[in-house]
Amino acid sequence: MEIGVYTFADIGPELSAEQRLANLLEEMVLADQVGLEVFGVGEHHRPDFAVSAPAVALAAGAARTERIRLTSAVTVLSSDDPVRVFQAFATLDLLSGGRAEIMAGRGSFIESFPLFGFDLDDYDDLFEEKLLLLLELIASERVTWSGRHRAPLDGLGVYPRPAQERLPVWIAVGGTPKSVARAGVLGLPLAVAIIGGEPARFAPLVELYRDAARQGGHDPAALPVSINSHTYVAETSQQAADEFFPAYAVMMTRIGRERGWPPMTRAQFDQLRSPRGALLVGSPQEVAEKVLAQHELFRHDRFLAQMSLGTLPHAHAMRSLELLGTEVVPLVRAGLERPAAA
Repeated sequence: MEIGVYTFADIGPELSAEQRLANLLEEMVLADQVGLEVFGVGEHHRPDFAVSAPAVALAAGAARTERIRLTSAVTVLSSDDPVRVFQAFATLDLLSGGRAEIMAGRGSFIESFPLFGFDLDDYDDLFEEKLLLLLELIASERVTWSGRHRAPLDGLGVYPRPAQERLPVWIAVGGTPKSVARAGVLGLPLAVAIIGGEPARFAPLVELYRDAARQGGHDPAALPVSINSHTYVAETSQQAADEFFPAYAVMMTRIGRERGWPPMTRAQFDQLRSPRGALLVGSPQEVAEKVLAQHELFRHDRFLAQMSLGTLPHAHAMRSLELLGTEVVPLVRAGLERPAAA
């Protein structure tokens, strides 16, 4: 299993975008140093997040890292131009020596749609059309294409070409069956964001994905699945809970006000970090056990931890990231090897 981290580069009330981006680069460097395998950066167009152009932020990280794969988490493809997305990530791929990936999604926030002049009534149609064009651009140097939401291409070349033979594209979903099935039919890797409730309720979606892949003529065993979750690691369970809860509660309550959710309470938080809950918050042993328990459910190939969120102090995020790489990863590796040996 690949293990990595992702972040939306949240900005707190006393943290400037400039400082947050400096912190982001430190996180990328540390993740690379402690042996994590993936670093993802999300795209948002609102004042509480510092990154609206993930490829630019990842390119800065590419110059400071050596091995870690660099991905968007996610690229809001519905409101972007697939040609520019391909060019940006092909450039990132060249700068990083073939370490770039695209994680494409429809986006859980809608600010980019009016910003770039798109109609929310076309929410799903935009994503499907632009995804198919992006896949054409990855497969062929010259593309002939036409659609409803972009000017046609008539045998035009799109450059630069990436270092990798095929630039990887993952489909990120939050639980919509149609999106899951589409990823399977297209034979694209799937990233499932589990940020609430019980992870077990997502198991049927992963099975739907694998069934759709089979029906689409693809081998499900060859298609990677990633589970992406809010995570925080500290030396003890109590320390992890006490350090993570304030920032987590502020973030979830703020977003909840926009979406009609009630404020986050400590009781809800403690329930979410219980063995069957969605939060991976605890000691290295507890977090490793939860990753392994999820692997029993999903048999996934990648786990990405969203750590540095909300107003969490940078030093806490860095320590959590360090513990993930130095203590959680070896425990997970050992846990995965035991069944294989048996």
